[in-house]
Amino acid sequence: MSHEEDARAGTDEKIVRMANQIATFFSSKPHEEAVTGTAEHINKFWDPRMRSKLFALLEKGDAGFSPLVVEAAAHVRPPRQPTSAEQAPQAEADVRR
Repeated sequence: MSHEEDARAGTDEKIVRMANQIATFFSSKPHEEAVTGTAEHINKFWDPRMRSKLFALLEKGDAGFSPLVVEAAAHVRPPRQPTSAEQAPQAEADVRR
């Protein structure tokens, strides 16, 4: 396994662990409140890259998320995709390098 693959696997594990920890915290609440609390926490405190990783891992399949995380994911805001106008300045900067 390359260093990059090792780092990616570590990041995946951290995302799963953190999401499950959040769900564990809220699991003592009534079910709907636990789902909402888990999703709200992720929406408030996770940056777009972390939420993107969450969705990618959920899409991939059995990553080890608790059922509460899987259910809460339906209420997590997907990261905003940059518009083509927003990507243009970055693409131009990349060309200059």
